[in-house]
Amino acid sequence: MGRLSVDLLGIRLDNPVIPASGTFGYGYEFAEIYDINCLGTFSFKGTTKEPRYGNALPRIAETPGGMLNAVGLQNPGVEKVISEELPKIRECFHKPVMANVCGFSEEEYVYTCRMLDGHNQVGWLEVNVSCPNVHGGGLAFGTDARQCAKLIEKIKKVTEKPVIVKLSPNVTDICETAKAAEYAGADGISLINTIMGMRIDIKNRKPLLGNVTGGLSGPAVFPVALRMVYQVTSAVDIPVIGMGGVSKAEDVVEMMLAGACAVEVGTANLVNPYACSEIISDLEGVMDRYGIDRLEDIIGGAK
Repeated sequence: MGRLSVDLLGIRLDNPVIPASGTFGYGYEFAEIYDINCLGTFSFKGTTKEPRYGNALPRIAETPGGMLNAVGLQNPGVEKVISEELPKIRECFHKPVMANVCGFSEEEYVYTCRMLDGHNQVGWLEVNVSCPNVHGGGLAFGTDARQCAKLIEKIKKVTEKPVIVKLSPNVTDICETAKAAEYAGADGISLINTIMGMRIDIKNRKPLLGNVTGGLSGPAVFPVALRMVYQVTSAVDIPVIGMGGVSKAEDVVEMMLAGACAVEVGTANLVNPYACSEIISDLEGVMDRYGIDRLEDIIGGAK
């Protein structure tokens, strides 16, 4: 067991670095430029029951310290992910992979989780509760603690995989949602998802994004994400994966000091496709600089 190794819900990772869903495709695109087996694991593109084309263009807008995106969960649907994407992933990634699951009703989430549960290649289900509940007034599942708990209870009945609930920061009290997920049987939490924002094209006097609003990510959100990880790891007794603006090895160490057992890297992959590889390469040097022998020893060390 190396200095960087961490445990994620019973599965040993070589290191805590995990490319975040939506920023790493299905992995094989990145495998063309480096050996992605250096990663702890990765969370593949958000998967829904049915294929989705996504939102109207344009879908991405730059902003100081980050970017806005409103891609709209474009994906081929769970059946094609299983029949086409998982075999391609298996050819280039020889570790358990994390499946990011999305839906617009409880039934859609349950169906997709049940479908993915039967595949040994999938180590964890990361359930994104930031999607709107179209049968419950349109509010995202993650903005209502009771709806979130109800959803997780149903998912836990159809899967034996560890269920990690990915939380939205667009709430008054993220700890309330985290505790509701834990009470409903969630095995872990990941946070934060993007923060809602928008930009306006001054010349055309119109929103820059076709969807008007989008999710803000990148270094600008790191302090917010770190604060929420710190709060949630103090409020629940299940493992937490930290993410939000992570772009260098020092950020990984900060997240783990705040209580995260592993760390996802998102927007940095879109800026620099070698970001995760470079972070992993830099980690031991940062550990030496700060007198850290093993990364697992520092989890929650800032409490």
